[in-house]
Amino acid sequence: MALLNAQGLRKKYGNQEVVAGIDLNVNPGECFGLIGPNGAGKTTTLRLLLGLTEPDGGSIEMLGEPVPARAREARMKVGIVPQMDNLDPDFSVRENLLIYGRYFGHSDADIARRIPDLLAFAGLETRADAKVQALSGGMQRRLTLARALVNDPQLIFLDEPTTGLDPQARHMIWQRLRALLNQGKTIVLTTHFMEEAERLCDRLVILDRGRIIATGTPRGLIEHHIEPHVVEVFGEGTDNWAENHGKALCQRTERVGETLFCYTQDSKAVIQQICRDPDLRYLGRPASLEDVFLKLTGRDLRD
Repeated sequence: MALLNAQGLRKKYGNQEVVAGIDLNVNPGECFGLIGPNGAGKTTTLRLLLGLTEPDGGSIEMLGEPVPARAREARMKVGIVPQMDNLDPDFSVRENLLIYGRYFGHSDADIARRIPDLLAFAGLETRADAKVQALSGGMQRRLTLARALVNDPQLIFLDEPTTGLDPQARHMIWQRLRALLNQGKTIVLTTHFMEEAERLCDRLVILDRGRIIATGTPRGLIEHHIEPHVVEVFGEGTDNWAENHGKALCQRTERVGETLFCYTQDSKAVIQQICRDPDLRYLGRPASLEDVFLKLTGRDLRD
């Protein structure tokens, strides 16, 4: 049985329908991704699912509760990691956890018993009494994640959890999220990092202009929408190479700035041909979720 189910979800602001009839379900123990360009409707969808915004149409059930009618009751069993950290700078690490736990009706004694495990999960055992301002960005993000677990939630919403973090901090957050999934927690994740979605998500939907344009597993989406290999070609003479060899060797080519993207079933033949031209450089790699994302939503910037 799905922990979260939405059918025909709609939301309109003025003349613009920002969520246009979305259906989705999230099963226990999975990481479910919502990805899409800016303005695709991800944040509005999250707010609708959490009962923070009133829908214009459709139905939502979260953890057995109808939303928004009983959204408050549902959210008592949910953890939320917002896009921007909203830790209280006046309190220590420990105090942030303690005070947040009170919002869920837990006693100070119950919260205090959970704090050591939460600090260990966040790797902040030695920083329990430090003020938030004394923490690095990665530490603050780990604290925000630990805080979201203070009520031992069944379902956790993560809104771009690693934005602004360096690679080391990002990989640590990924490790923590994988540990939560191994514990049987359920995660709803929004992210702009396609590598993050590909690593963590069991299933995902791609949103664009308020609609779901693709759904499936990361690997399934790659296999369905993109040739298995991508060769990025750089340097003088890419246009000549594309005209003389690209059409024969590649199933599809795409010019983006100074780079020629060659999508192919056989990267070896493409690379062998490129190596005959000393003016050309290349990067050969397997197709990724980012290739799918750009193919389906385009390469134009979104504001």
